[in-house]
Amino acid sequence: MTAARFMRAGLVLLLLAMVLRPVWFTPLLAPFAPAGGPVLYERSPLWSLTLGHLGLVLVASLAATIVAVGLAIFVTRPAGAAFLPLSRTVTNIGQTFPPVAVLALAVPALGFGSGPTLVALFLYGLLPIFDNAVTGLRTLPPVTIEAARGIGMSPRQRLISVELPLALPVILTGVRLSVVIALGTATIGSTVAARTLGEVIIAGLLTNNTAFVLQGGIITGLIAVLIYDAMILLQNRLARTRDA
Repeated sequence: MTAARFMRAGLVLLLLAMVLRPVWFTPLLAPFAPAGGPVLYERSPLWSLTLGHLGLVLVASLAATIVAVGLAIFVTRPAGAAFLPLSRTVTNIGQTFPPVAVLALAVPALGFGSGPTLVALFLYGLLPIFDNAVTGLRTLPPVTIEAARGIGMSPRQRLISVELPLALPVILTGVRLSVVIALGTATIGSTVAARTLGEVIIAGLLTNNTAFVLQGGIITGLIAVLIYDAMILLQNRLARTRDA
């Protein structure tokens, strides 16, 4: 086992231990808890909050990927090229408004819970995916596209069989950035009653309990690192397959 694989396995085990057996970390977290206060967050199971956190990120990232890639395909076709500036403006909305502002605007319409958080994560995740998808589709080798056209492929066939597979590594870079941003941003969803790891962090901030903050923050950080690493591995494998 290489050093990278050993480190990866160690991080996975650490994450599982913190989520499923938090009591093991009591001695390490105790110095950061207030005198006489609780060391471990026990109001909700950490595994349940972790699954809720990941579920929100997965749904929002999947929706953002479908919309952003679909929009990128449209504006890189001759019929949609004129809409590229407008599309950039639309996808920039999520980056222009802070997630807290999006939550505040969404709560009156959607109520408290997961809905406002999903809207915020969706809007915040559009831009990285859209920009990378446009770049990937606009920088394809002209020779390859001409060869596909020369053998009689229709525009639809070229898109599905040639353009998207070639652009996929670049698109995945945008998806990776979007997912990591969503993992961190999802913590604020707990301010509107969404079940995320932000519940642990916010509880720690409200009670001046750094042990809680560390619990929620470390778990969120480990998840982000592992998902980022997994997506890099996937991207590299796809790039090697494409170049083979």
